[in-house]
Amino acid sequence: MPGLTRELVALRTARELPEGAVVNLGIGLPTEVAGFLPEGRLVLFQAENGILGYGGISDADYDPDRINAGGQPVDLLPGASFFDSASSFAMIRGGHVDVAVLGGLQVSERGDLANWFVPERGGGSVGGAMDLAVGARRLIVAMAHTTRDGAPRIVSECSYPLTAPRCVDLIVTDLAVIEVMPEGLLLRELAPGVSAEEVQAATEPRLALAGDLREMAL
Repeated sequence: MPGLTRELVALRTARELPEGAVVNLGIGLPTEVAGFLPEGRLVLFQAENGILGYGGISDADYDPDRINAGGQPVDLLPGASFFDSASSFAMIRGGHVDVAVLGGLQVSERGDLANWFVPERGGGSVGGAMDLAVGARRLIVAMAHTTRDGAPRIVSECSYPLTAPRCVDLIVTDLAVIEVMPEGLLLRELAPGVSAEEVQAATEPRLALAGDLREMAL
């Protein structure tokens, strides 16, 4: 089945970030979102280790004083600030992060998120995901629609340990854009060359179709 590359998932996700928003990007695919902001749009990226106002991943030499939470070097915007991790998490827990973009292992039809522990691997890492999932005003999950074995990642009930319940607002995958609604999941956009029937076949819970269901504009 055709689908978006990681870069195109990041590009589509970047279009969800409004002008002037404070945004936290999770490790993995979400970090790539910083490189795909629409031209001229100002977004203040925040990192749990204590940065507000970085602009994206840097190509410069590695500087341990200018890294995001994933250890990647970042460019700084004019007026960027540094602070300790306690202040950073106070910002997150205080509701001052407008949008968080996290990866996902599973998302349920109610918007429950599991993204920190894989039972079959016997391990995982919490990081700041739990704080971000409940502290950010809006949570977007950017992930592959299925596992490498083809199993759905969007499920009726998460079988992996939860990061947080009922926290996800929007899911962007290589196949579709799906909004989490009080009554269930709403299929809003399709990746080019992908049908609604193919998305449903790769999704465990039943999807409602948006009245204006359309192909993603990339």
